[in-house]
Amino acid sequence: MPTYTPPLRDMQFVMHEVFNVVDEFKNLPPHAEVDADTINAVIEEGGKFATDVIFPLNISGDTEGCTLDKATHEVKTPTGFKDAYTKYVEGGWPALSCDTEYGGQGLPFVLNQCMYEMMNSANQAWTMYPGLSHGAYECLHAHGTDEQKKIYLPKLTSGEWTGTMCLTEPHCGTDLGLLRTKAEPQADGSYKITGNKIFISAGEHGMTENIVHLVLARLPDAPVGSKGISLFAVPKFKVNADGSLGERNPIFCGALEHKMGIHGNATAQINIDGAIGSLVGQPNKGLAAMFVMMNAARLGVGNQSLGLTEVAYQNALAYAKDRIQMRSLSGTKAKDKPADPIIVHPDVRKMLLTAKAYAEGGRALSIFCAMLLDKELHHADEKVRKDSGEMLALLTPIVKAFITDNGFDATVMCQQVFGGHGYIKEWGMEQFVRDARINMIYEGTNTIQSLDLLGRKILGNNGATLKKFGKLVGALVQEEGVNEKMAEFINPVAYLADQMTKFTTELGFRGMQNPDEVGAAAVDYLRVAGHLVFGYFFARMAQVALRQIAAGNTDPFYGAKLQTARFYFAKLFPETATLMRTARAGAKPLMETDLALA
Repeated sequence: MPTYTPPLRDMQFVMHEVFNVVDEFKNLPPHAEVDADTINAVIEEGGKFATDVIFPLNISGDTEGCTLDKATHEVKTPTGFKDAYTKYVEGGWPALSCDTEYGGQGLPFVLNQCMYEMMNSANQAWTMYPGLSHGAYECLHAHGTDEQKKIYLPKLTSGEWTGTMCLTEPHCGTDLGLLRTKAEPQADGSYKITGNKIFISAGEHGMTENIVHLVLARLPDAPVGSKGISLFAVPKFKVNADGSLGERNPIFCGALEHKMGIHGNATAQINIDGAIGSLVGQPNKGLAAMFVMMNAARLGVGNQSLGLTEVAYQNALAYAKDRIQMRSLSGTKAKDKPADPIIVHPDVRKMLLTAKAYAEGGRALSIFCAMLLDKELHHADEKVRKDSGEMLALLTPIVKAFITDNGFDATVMCQQVFGGHGYIKEWGMEQFVRDARINMIYEGTNTIQSLDLLGRKILGNNGATLKKFGKLVGALVQEEGVNEKMAEFINPVAYLADQMTKFTTELGFRGMQNPDEVGAAAVDYLRVAGHLVFGYFFARMAQVALRQIAAGNTDPFYGAKLQTARFYFAKLFPETATLMRTARAGAKPLMETDLALA
């Protein structure tokens, strides 16, 4: 059976020693009084919930899965899931970073992000039930009417109700402009929604008394394409004026998807047959409102793979220390045993260190983005709010695509460490691989994220936001450029940052002549950008570790951080050279292939 220990020390290192979050909070009026003790206490208790309550349900939930009663359209979640959710609500966890006006605790989003990393390590399928609710809360908080906020936000904040995001239809996934679900205005100001949705995570369950579906649909005579989409709040049970639940709304689960992974989550086909809903935001502006939830979901999906990377690494490391196989190439290491533990073999170490580096780099990026969101929402300076939002928009596709690509690679490598045992269910590794695979697909495939990054976020504003990130790199280079001990960490990042400017400009010129050039280069480009971001954070983490060691701190944590950073720059970061070369190969080897693809 697998085990899991929350990485509290590394979370505390990133928050307190690298990003100095308590000082940052002093400039955010709602969070100005949040101190390190509060932060540490919250994540420690969150770690206990993850390990004690939901981690024991991960393998059993995967084995049992969800079941649909076709007569009643009700879905039963795996044994223990509902009780775990009750404990989650009793602990106040849904309200952690929600607005105090609606019963929330008003704590920074960065704490919510750390909590969700641990829950994703413990049980991704279970965590998706409350995770989607938080996105629905954010969407309604930003775009809901006063009445919608009054009805829905207190219940979503407390966790008494959950939420979903109903976008995809059988004939349309990413291209939402093709959706056919209809919304007909009613005399009382409500709307009657009719259509079919698929792949709806947590779409039906009995863990809460109500589910708030956020549904994209078309009004009569709406413009064609994405400019004619509106957003509606459609509850499972209608809500009376006094807040009590009314009759069942005809929005039902018609079937459950039979999936490769995340079996414990109800991925539902939703049939909507004249269900009553209310308009969220402006008519035909539904995508703008839904993007609040979609962007939150993209950050959340990156966090899912971060969690899986961490738990897979922990178990592979423990196994590699215990499993004996062959002798070390450089001579016997365990003289008291008939063979050496496999951790002595270079390639086993490479797989372990790859997972470790991807987890630690992903954690730094995830926490940094959570801080950007906190600053975008609450910083006292309007310019800082605006700049934080722009930087978050730039980094969101990197969080979603780079961390999930890395997460799948890491879980596969960790499974490989187990050899044949990695293929056996009881060890848990094959489930981590299966669960990690979906994260590269939903909430916009990673190719879509790459097109968004290069085409919209970078070329769309002539690289202005990328230059702002470049200034962060430049400031670190200027600060540490003459420090010989930092050279191995600073020089690769400085060189890539310089190359990135030329690389981006070249692709921009090519794209103006032929848009397919952007499509051909985008995936490689995102990985290069991902390494630039990871490299910057690893350099910052190495900076802190070197200063601690120079000050006489003998905690092996800092030496370990330096060794992981050295591995990253020596073995993973150089991938950027190959990626830039393949991106520059252009569209021709892909598009002039009609004979090959006939």
